[in-house]
Amino acid sequence: MKKYLLVPGFLFWGLASHSQVLISILLGDKLNSGKIEFGLEGGYNWSTIKNLEGAKSLGTFNLGFYFDFKLKHPSWMLNTGVIVKSAMGANELPVYPLGNSDLDSAFKGGNVSRKINYFNVPIMMKYTFSNHIYLKAGVQLGLGYKAFDEFKKSVLEDDDLKYKLAIKKQFHPIDAGLAFGLGYRLMKGNGMNIGVQYYYGLLDITVDDSSPAQSNRVLYLTAGIPIGKGKKKKTDQTQQ
Repeated sequence: MKKYLLVPGFLFWGLASHSQVLISILLGDKLNSGKIEFGLEGGYNWSTIKNLEGAKSLGTFNLGFYFDFKLKHPSWMLNTGVIVKSAMGANELPVYPLGNSDLDSAFKGGNVSRKINYFNVPIMMKYTFSNHIYLKAGVQLGLGYKAFDEFKKSVLEDDDLKYKLAIKKQFHPIDAGLAFGLGYRLMKGNGMNIGVQYYYGLLDITVDDSSPAQSNRVLYLTAGIPIGKGKKKKTDQTQQ
């Protein structure tokens, strides 16, 4: 029951997130304070699905925003946010029958890319060392909003034959797992964050219980840019 109560909240948050990214760029200095750091985060990720036969790594871009909430100890923070644009899935899966003889014939010898789009919310404890290297660990929750298989086959040297099949109903809307990350803060701890993060999904993402449990695995490479922090710092110095 609790799982289904979470869905409306995540859905509202996720649908609002696209516009929030744009708004946050304009209002970044308002979101930053002495105890909160806000910024935009994006990069590239490689994902696969455990126990999916033939699955190879799928590479896609990601984009979102983050918050670092400073705790009493200066080295500790609560790190969270929303990965607004992020696809999980797998690449180069074998072609399966589509129930249409023309399509089955057209894509024979091709392959399939599976993409499952989520709004992901990491919630992690973050520890920063004096040399500006940081470690973080916690959980990540996801709300799936779109899923499709893209059938592909090369027909010409510079062209591919493609067909998309919606498969959202084959997957549970909620995903959850463990998240671990490390990175480095540039400019003596006041600049951009460069980091890597790994997501280890714990839930079976498929509705079909007859097959082995399948779960997401994702490696993120990200760069985080604090928005309005410099302006906020100058304002604080002026007030002093």
